Amino acid sequence: MFFRSMMMAVAVVAPITIASIAHAGGMSKPAGTVVEVAASNPDFSTLVAAIKAAGLVDALNGKGPLTVFAPTNAAFAALPAGTVENLLKPENKAKLTAILTYHVIPAKIESSALAGKKLTSPATLQGGMLDVDGTQGVKINDATVTAADVKASNGVIHVIDKVLMPAS
Repeated sequence: MFFRSMMMAVAVVAPITIASIAHAGGMSKPAGTVVEVAASNPDFSTLVAAIKAAGLVDALNGKGPLTVFAPTNAAFAALPAGTVENLLKPENKAKLTAILTYHVIPAKIESSALAGKKLTSPATLQGGMLDVDGTQGVKINDATVTAADVKASNGVIHVIDKVLMPAS
């Protein structure tokens, strides 16, 4: 009976202790997907709303790897008045999808691969290419990367200060 009581106590306490040690030792739960990471940051609420409206949540929650150039709420706010509201309408879903997928490359590209280089990106999910200039900071087309290498379980996010618009 004593042995069984001890085993029950170990079974209950061990997971708590292991979790506490892991947390205290700097180990933490892996980051969520690119969508989950974006959704956890209020600066990306417009982007997340657009991803949902375009029906891209499942695609961006997939295995990856993905590189997402994520415009902030301020980047969306800098668009001409009414643009975001218009894009979020169901009848504009195809255009919204094209814009959002232009921000995604189906490969994990960290900032170290861009530093000091001028290049054209691999094709985005939309099919277009991005001009990358990493010679003075990093610019993607005319947007500046303001925070790089935000880790996600299925890729990486680079925060940008403008919404990228594909050629029509």
